[in-house]
Amino acid sequence: MIAVTGATGQLGRLVIEALLRTEAPGSVAALVRSTDKAADLSALGVVVRSADYDKPETLGPALEGVDRLLLISSSEVGKRAEQHKAVIAAAKAAGVGLVAYTSILRADTSPMALAEEHNQTEAALASAGVRHVVLRNGWYTENYAGGISAAPEHGAMIGSAGEGRIAAASRRDYAEAAAAVLVSAEDQAGKVYELAGDDAFTMAELAAEVARQSGKPVVYNDLPEAAYKEALVGMGLPDGLAAILADSDAKAAEGALFDDGRALSALIGRPTTPVAKIVADILRG
Repeated sequence: MIAVTGATGQLGRLVIEALLRTEAPGSVAALVRSTDKAADLSALGVVVRSADYDKPETLGPALEGVDRLLLISSSEVGKRAEQHKAVIAAAKAAGVGLVAYTSILRADTSPMALAEEHNQTEAALASAGVRHVVLRNGWYTENYAGGISAAPEHGAMIGSAGEGRIAAASRRDYAEAAAAVLVSAEDQAGKVYELAGDDAFTMAELAAEVARQSGKPVVYNDLPEAAYKEALVGMGLPDGLAAILADSDAKAAEGALFDDGRALSALIGRPTTPVAKIVADILRG
């Protein structure tokens, strides 16, 4: 059985969808906090099990009989490392044969603040002695959805990424890569995949693409990190999250989100989704 944590999340649902192209629904388990939100998956024949990162007592039963597990990183920055360690401990106790973990691009050398908890999780996997594979995901192009959709009205996109090139790819691309690793006949234990989009762009280039497709003038305004953080807070983001996003942008300016290894397209057997298509999808709403 293949299990996916966070299976009702944006990435998790796409992984389940990809798995069902080749696997019988009854051999796929969706591990979720709220089973009510997974009613559609249950209707497809997917095994739905309650699993809460913050409730370790739910994890053992959820992992019973699981051969391969995709541990999708928690969205709760600041709590992730401990949450992940609970899952890893449960996976070891349950005898899970392989744990795949969604980390961040070049986690071991990344200067991004977001990399810290991913590094801690990778270390926990190694110290636990569980067979594991690390999927170091780059940026999701959809991370810019809010800015892209608002840009035609405001005439601008903002950030702190300077002229840094960002090798983003779609969530679906990363989901298909995860599914490919989970169903692979090759032994994946010990592998580390640096995953990123085939074609990188600067924020100015992204703004130009939005302008081209919307038919309205859109420019990119680059801000100092502190100013960008304050702008995000002004948009309603919590202070801590705004700081992390601003840090990520500033580190992107230094190349933290660029990679040209094309491991992602190699895994999924096709080119990664062009940024122009993501922009078109977002502008269509």
